[in-house]
Amino acid sequence: QVQLVESGGGLVQAGGSLRLSCAASGRTFSSYALGWFRQAPGKEREFVAAISWSGDSTYYQDSVKGRLTISRDNAKNTMYLQMNSLKPEDTAVYYCAADFAGSRLRRGNAAYWGQGTQVTVSS
Repeated sequence: QVQLVESGGGLVQAGGSLRLSCAASGRTFSSYALGWFRQAPGKEREFVAAISWSGDSTYYQDSVKGRLTISRDNAKNTMYLQMNSLKPEDTAVYYCAADFAGSRLRRGNAAYWGQGTQVTVSS
């Protein structure tokens, strides 16, 4: 069982930066693939980024490549999403997710989800 808690969301101007964190409970944190998803008002939840259990492999949605960076610190049971050059279209609730199977996680079928943190980018 894994419990996930996101933090770091807020209001930022276009071109600004935010760093989201996802703190996890559980002794097997380092065994899980982790990811970030987002859901904008009136839209379906979409994949943003994912990272393997070791941190050696990362995956990104095309629209965020070069602007968002996913990372993890297994010693701290925490995952991060560094968000730079933010755009109004990045406005959404951001969710972290965890699953033993990275492919299942990237399809949006992760076993564990956080409650979400709001990111709002003003133009």
